[in-house]
Amino acid sequence: MSTIDTPEAPLKSSGAPEYSSSKGLVADVALRVLLFATALVAIIVMVTSKQTKMIPVAPGVVVPMTAKFTQSPAFIYFIAALSVACLYSIITAMVSVLALMRGGASTKMQFHFVMFDALLLGIVAAATGAAGGVAYIGYKGNTHTRWNKICNTHDSFCFHIASSLVLSLISSIALLLLVWLSLYVLSKKIARR
Repeated sequence: MSTIDTPEAPLKSSGAPEYSSSKGLVADVALRVLLFATALVAIIVMVTSKQTKMIPVAPGVVVPMTAKFTQSPAFIYFIAALSVACLYSIITAMVSVLALMRGGASTKMQFHFVMFDALLLGIVAAATGAAGGVAYIGYKGNTHTRWNKICNTHDSFCFHIASSLVLSLISSIALLLLVWLSLYVLSKKIARR
């Protein structure tokens, strides 16, 4: 009996890139750079938020009162969460650039990006919410608990806090867009199979 050797069809390897569109990876890298920039600037603005004012407590008696971010655990958590976001964005941006240079991102990489982006989105959003709650009390006060507002006296401090919160919201939006982008890319890969 003679056998005829027929060439076999090449099999897809699980480690090979499957998504070759560079538009998605370029958008991924751009969003990760945006995440890094906004998180870093938010950290810098928050860390530099310190203001000392002379507050009159009695006629002829003034006391220096300092407001700084280290006086609130929510602001410290905010700095820690954004620091993790900065480091994460550097690492994942480098991975995305390497995938772009290699010709595409694998399904496994996209799946990991979705998981970690969503996890970090939760952390950054929680930190932003906690810091925003403390900032709101500083802005409005709370008459029921007799917490006085401080933004009427420490205006520069409150401006720093508000600016940092806005930048953190932009970081959260960038993370949300990264999750959506990764899910879109994964859905296209699944639909192609």
